[in-house]
Amino acid sequence: MPWREVSVMDQRREFVRLAMQEGANRRELCRRFNIHPDTGYKWLARWQADQNVNDRSRRPHASPGQTDCELEARILAVRDAHPAWGARKIAHCLERNGLRSPAVSTVHQILRRSGRIKPPIGGPMASQRFEMPAPNLLWQMDFKGWVRLGNDTQCHPLTVVDDHSRYDLCLQACADQR
Repeated sequence: MPWREVSVMDQRREFVRLAMQEGANRRELCRRFNIHPDTGYKWLARWQADQNVNDRSRRPHASPGQTDCELEARILAVRDAHPAWGARKIAHCLERNGLRSPAVSTVHQILRRSGRIKPPIGGPMASQRFEMPAPNLLWQMDFKGWVRLGNDTQCHPLTVVDDHSRYDLCLQACADQR
């Protein structure tokens, strides 16, 4: 039997349709749809208000801490005058000119939001894995940090690994790294 894909919105509409029927047990419907009764009643109230059960925006009605438009315009003007400057230098320039500058991270967000900062092309360079063509041509030796033993002494584990097979040839507990 193939799976029938059902979206969240379809499930909400189905819940509302069944809950609006005469004599519907809404608590039982909530159990059947695996939702909390508060959520079910919220969807019903939303449906009765505007015939809609879509997700609402989570954006706050007011943002008193938001940077004012004039300061954003000033930040963008400094960036346009000096395209190579980053957020730190722009914030320092604003403070030097007597303006109260927001945090460097806020300046960076403003620059990124306005498209003045382009995301880096690609990602970090992938490391090139080297490997010898045959076993026993190259061994790698490495201390793996240190651990404190039960008698309060330090143990420095030394490993010797074959480069081709990555086989651990030796694991030796040493008192120090000499």
